[in-house]
Amino acid sequence: MIHRALKLSRLANTIAIPTRLGLISVHSRSPSPSPAVRLLHDGTDVLAVKPVALQMTDYAFSHARSQKSDESYAQGLLILEQCLSTQSGDSHDTDSQNSKGMVLLAMATLLADRGNFNEAMEKLQMVQGLTQSSLAVRVAATEALVGLNLELGHVYLRSSRPGSLVHRDVYFLPDDTSSVLADKCLELFDKDEPRGSAGGYLAVEARAKAVKGLVEHVRGNLEPVKSCFQAFLVVEDSAGSSAALSYGEFLHGTRNFSLAKELYQNVIQSVGGNKGFGNICTLAACNMAPDEVLLAATCALGQLEAHTGNFDDAEEILTRALTKTEEQYGTCHPKVGVVLTCLALMFRSKAKQEHSSALLIQEGLYRRAIELLKALPLESEETMGSRRDIVALARGGYAQALSVQQNRKNEGGKMKRWAESAWGSHRMSLAEALDLSESSGKVPIIDVRISRVL
Repeated sequence: MIHRALKLSRLANTIAIPTRLGLISVHSRSPSPSPAVRLLHDGTDVLAVKPVALQMTDYAFSHARSQKSDESYAQGLLILEQCLSTQSGDSHDTDSQNSKGMVLLAMATLLADRGNFNEAMEKLQMVQGLTQSSLAVRVAATEALVGLNLELGHVYLRSSRPGSLVHRDVYFLPDDTSSVLADKCLELFDKDEPRGSAGGYLAVEARAKAVKGLVEHVRGNLEPVKSCFQAFLVVEDSAGSSAALSYGEFLHGTRNFSLAKELYQNVIQSVGGNKGFGNICTLAACNMAPDEVLLAATCALGQLEAHTGNFDDAEEILTRALTKTEEQYGTCHPKVGVVLTCLALMFRSKAKQEHSSALLIQEGLYRRAIELLKALPLESEETMGSRRDIVALARGGYAQALSVQQNRKNEGGKMKRWAESAWGSHRMSLAEALDLSESSGKVPIIDVRISRVL
């Protein structure tokens, strides 16, 4: 396997292949100047990277995710470390820094896949230091940092890296950190001169504003969310799938179901069917990577169908999302638990509307979801960090299923109290999230990318 990676490092063919970070066009090297660099500055929106870096990145992802084991991921990271060591450490030209940044984004993504968020963040912070890299590379790193912080919840993290945003043994609020990071991402556009086409620059800026919009949505500040997406509306087709998904969730949450559905479907079609060259807006990492966005858009569409009473469509879409999640991450990954929670809530809404019970189905889904989400025991005094709201939602729904069974009311009551205590949504109560009603005007959406309830 390592021999294969070393062999790849000697290849220098002209290629254009999809990576798990997005679709990027790369070109063979010429003595001077580089064709890739000319492409970046001649007004096209193609990201300049070295072919070897792209080839080894794709191979590392394929190997890591083929077996979905700790060993295969460790070997994938080893390939990327080998690739990183071949990059010129002192080179400050754009394509060299882009290549290094892309490898670091890939390493962060593999680390995040296995739940190593702290190490993933360190790689992303290294990308932010590549000041001569394309603005799109640094925006992708900051977007991923925001996404990981949003997924973390309230936790302790350790870091030995000087200057890290996450310091050793410090308890912090990742939502606040995400807001600061989103603001810093927007500040990049005050410091950097536009490179490439004006349309490409505006598209990346719209993507950065969409990240800020997602943060404000999580924090329950819907009024500023709307303004964050004004730039997206101007460059809608080129701002990237993650921005489109975030805007769709905002529309969904404000009951503009028809337009939200259209956006979700567009995201699914564009991410699932994009086989051509990528542009500077497609590069993404960690829980903002294209495969994560595709999964989240599919789950969001399934939830929307349930919210509008189309339960057959909702079940089919969410079941498809579950199958895809298990194929991508393995059957025991916490992300599977998030999708199972979406399914359980759909069956709950269906049973309520159709005046049926489906208690056995709901109970089985909730129990498995809670297990995969690695929920703390009910008697634990610790505070749960990542996926806390999803666990609270699953346990809250499970508690309601238990409360209608005479011999399990006490168990349900205990679970309900835990869920209410753990619930951390800024926008709605747990009861409002579980009991969707026209009068409340609030629609809960599970964002599978960040494992949060919007």
